[in-house]
Amino acid sequence: MMQTYKFDTRISENGIISIPQTGFDLYGKEVEIFISIQKKEESEKSEKIRASEFVNRWVGTFKSYNDDIDNAKYEYLSEKYK
Repeated sequence: MMQTYKFDTRISENGIISIPQTGFDLYGKEVEIFISIQKKEESEKSEKIRASEFVNRWVGTFKSYNDDIDNAKYEYLSEKYK
């Protein structure tokens, strides 16, 4: 009978793969290792910004709203809640 265990770990810069000590007696046994590269790093690197910073970045994008924000808000809400 073959047993399978899954561990999420990181390969160190010198190539060592750390396996958490889980109570399984793996020492001295032959194992087969599959490596699957995860794309978590991309999401970790995504920039998190505050809402005010987002607005400041995009404020000039919608020229019609940039001229009179209060009027645009009023017109939007008037249309929404007719």
